[in-house]
Amino acid sequence: MSQVAPPRLPPVALDDDDGLNRLRLRLWQWWVAFITVLITAWLISLGPIPGIIAVLVAKHILVAVLVMGMGLDAKNS
Repeated sequence: MSQVAPPRLPPVALDDDDGLNRLRLRLWQWWVAFITVLITAWLISLGPIPGIIAVLVAKHILVAVLVMGMGLDAKNS
């Protein structure tokens, strides 16, 4: 009877051994998201055209921060 190796574990966002670097990344993500939302809200108050453009740009920024936090941009070793 042949034996099959167990499947590899799915990639985790960041290694648990990272400590301070992981905290620094999470704080940076919160800060960028917060600033993005504040700037977007300010631009929305200027009118509909700047508001629409701000929402479109903010969506891309927030998705990029999310993808980075999930570790999808990290190189697999």
